[in-house]
Amino acid sequence: MYISELKLWNFRKYGSGSNDLDFENPHLTVPFEKGMNILIGENDSGKTAIIDAIKLVLKTHAYEWIKVEKFDFHSIAEKLRIEIHFKGITNDEAKHFIEWLGWEDENGEMRPKLVLIYQAEYRDNRIIPSDVKAGMDGTGFLLNAEAREYLKCTYLKALRDADSELMDKKNSRLSQILQEHKLFKKNKGDDKKHDLEEIFKDANEKVKNYFNDDTEKIDGQKSNKKQISEPINTFLKDFIDDNYISKFDITEAEIKSILEKISLGIDGKNNLGLGTMNRLFMAAELLHLKKDNYDGLKLCMIEELEAHLHPQAQMKIIETLDREAKNGIQFILTTHSPNIASKVDLKSLIICKNNNVFPLGEDYTYLGEKTKESKYENSYKYLKRFLDVTKSNLFFAKGLILVEGWSEELLIPEIAKKIDCDLTKKEVSIVNVGSTAYLDFAKVFLRKENNDELEVPVSIVTDLDIREYEREAIIEEGKQKKISGQNQYTFIKQNISDHDRLVKEKEIKILDKESDYVKPFVSKQWTFEWCLLKSTVLGASFKEILKIIHSDTFKNTDTEDGYELGLANLLLSKSLKKTELAYQLSEKVKELNSLDFKKDDTFYYIVSAIKHACKNGN
Repeated sequence: MYISELKLWNFRKYGSGSNDLDFENPHLTVPFEKGMNILIGENDSGKTAIIDAIKLVLKTHAYEWIKVEKFDFHSIAEKLRIEIHFKGITNDEAKHFIEWLGWEDENGEMRPKLVLIYQAEYRDNRIIPSDVKAGMDGTGFLLNAEAREYLKCTYLKALRDADSELMDKKNSRLSQILQEHKLFKKNKGDDKKHDLEEIFKDANEKVKNYFNDDTEKIDGQKSNKKQISEPINTFLKDFIDDNYISKFDITEAEIKSILEKISLGIDGKNNLGLGTMNRLFMAAELLHLKKDNYDGLKLCMIEELEAHLHPQAQMKIIETLDREAKNGIQFILTTHSPNIASKVDLKSLIICKNNNVFPLGEDYTYLGEKTKESKYENSYKYLKRFLDVTKSNLFFAKGLILVEGWSEELLIPEIAKKIDCDLTKKEVSIVNVGSTAYLDFAKVFLRKENNDELEVPVSIVTDLDIREYEREAIIEEGKQKKISGQNQYTFIKQNISDHDRLVKEKEIKILDKESDYVKPFVSKQWTFEWCLLKSTVLGASFKEILKIIHSDTFKNTDTEDGYELGLANLLLSKSLKKTELAYQLSEKVKELNSLDFKKDDTFYYIVSAIKHACKNGN
């Protein structure tokens, strides 16, 4: 069995404030997959609220006090409601919930379904909690304690003090984990001592005998009894009376006390760091999910999996958990880590934003469709191959600029600062897709009909790629003319009369789906570099740098036609040093106080792209 859906009414940030709860229209619905689910998003996006709502209803294997607090009620609301829907219930699991089950069509087959319902009220300055109920009628019947035991989840909080949790102490987390295991549980009416109890009984007897040993030492020292026990007993009799005698032992020979004396570490390793202790703690907690013949819920929730872990460790752990997710365990994780987001199936990701959630499954996005000119079956397969750590920051940004190459990635941030749109301050990310496969990335933010917009402004920056010049080989005596072994060409300027129409045609070709947030920005002329050359604001600086980096081409160039021919030659021969040019120009831009682009500037499309991506910024 697994959680298929969570529904919230007036829980924390998800609500309307009204006390008239419409059971057909929850304030938030979170669909979950059977295996791995990862909630991602910026700070305060609601990830923890989702985890806490599940904990509040199911409770955890840890002995922690979980109850409704005033801050759990949305705004001024006085009522809250949580529903958790379960699917995939096997016959062995269903036997624990027979009187609460309903039936639902799953792929043409009627299968059992369980719905848990929890409601609470805030009246007269106090919280009126209720019991967890279950049923298909929206009201449900009381779920008894025995049934609830089979619904407990494993939970690891964000700021884990692993060292403290694994040390020996009263009610230690390690002792709680071990007590839940069948190896340490007794059947009712079973009076047989546990093996550990027998071991500690013998150990206690040896300890007792050591302190009561009245044998004099060979070196003339007093016996253990006379040095330790008798002085204590003398004071004890004076302090109380003659009926009180001290007793030395390790711990009570009872399984709970014994387990509280056990600590967990790494064999042969001392003074372990936070990262290693965290991994050891996670391994211990996951013991709950590896019980043999267990027919209860196997759910593990981990907040901020990346805590105290370096990137390689994060990847090893998420790969392990992903493998376990394919073996019947459901995981619900939260993360801010691009490392983790880049390592899992995109269908597992749920973006939390704007008091809503946006799953990336096929039912919600266009990622399952083939992109034009892509050799991959769909965008899921493309992104699985090419979505690396640097590109995964797109999931956490308030705005996004998708670019084709390094030139744009290097120069755009500096341009943005000079037009009062600092990308870092606005929390906007540039993602260099390294090709024209920008639509595969943009589909993350394109929602299918009847699904809410993600409301993340995405600027797709691309070249018009309509050549301003074409080249023809110079033929002499039937052969191409060469000088110093190089082929010689003549360049013919193209008669392009309507750049605006060509730009519009390409915009439509790029994005044929309506969106107020995902927009293409096509260069007004041939390429990014060509627009720099023709820019009234940056053209002069660009020409200076061309002369330095491509001195052989431009050393004697002083006319506009000369620069055009030189740049056309480099573009057509694919010998233009784009990255170096962009870097040198970005250094020049850093020295300027500001930039003032007019709308007729050939580089204004970049300004428009920046402003669009930054419109959600602070």
